[in-house]
Amino acid sequence: MPTLPRLSLSPLKVLLLDLDGVLLDTRPVMERAWQQVLQEHGLDVPFEEYERHLGRPFADIMERLGFSEPEPLRRTYDDASITASHLAREFDGITEVLHGFAAAGWRLGIVTSKPLDRAAPLLTGLGCPFSTVRTPNGGGRGKPAPDPVLLALIDLGVDPAEAVYVGDMPVDEEAAGRAGVPYIHAGWGYGRPTVPSAVVADSPKDLLRLLAPGPFIEGSLL
Repeated sequence: MPTLPRLSLSPLKVLLLDLDGVLLDTRPVMERAWQQVLQEHGLDVPFEEYERHLGRPFADIMERLGFSEPEPLRRTYDDASITASHLAREFDGITEVLHGFAAAGWRLGIVTSKPLDRAAPLLTGLGCPFSTVRTPNGGGRGKPAPDPVLLALIDLGVDPAEAVYVGDMPVDEEAAGRAGVPYIHAGWGYGRPTVPSAVVADSPKDLLRLLAPGPFIEGSLL
């Protein structure tokens, strides 16, 4: 596994993370919502086609799927996602890992393409202290553009070299690269890294080993 170079993160340390496929397994929610879109609008596009573009804003995905009027589809998808939100599940160990970083003095931030009204309840359920949450509602271009990553850095008043972004899709990797932020691929997520040299964490706990945020007390995750 490639190792992450030691970064000059002191005294400011920032861990930015995607939401879907990194913090929470929301695939069942997305699949249920997409099926509702197909049913209500008489479409025939397999979920697998939608899934290929995960990480991009919804309107961008619709354009790539050939739909010129995405707004009615978005409303159906949003309503169905909220109804099915109970299907989302935390990835094993992710909450403990986030609290571990927070206890070590790191600040946590979220950069996601999920709209704020759907992201906020899911993040609240994790019970973690997020210092910034960047969604398409905050303006700028969506991933893979660097805008949301850079805006998160502006929120926290840090340089790109003082942060790390954890994602699971090619758009996450591209957004981090274009923002000049080191990237770690979440191997437990939905996508694969695009380059063989990518730094991959096989599990949430691997983030602790890669970034060594310590010190931790006896009996900690390390």
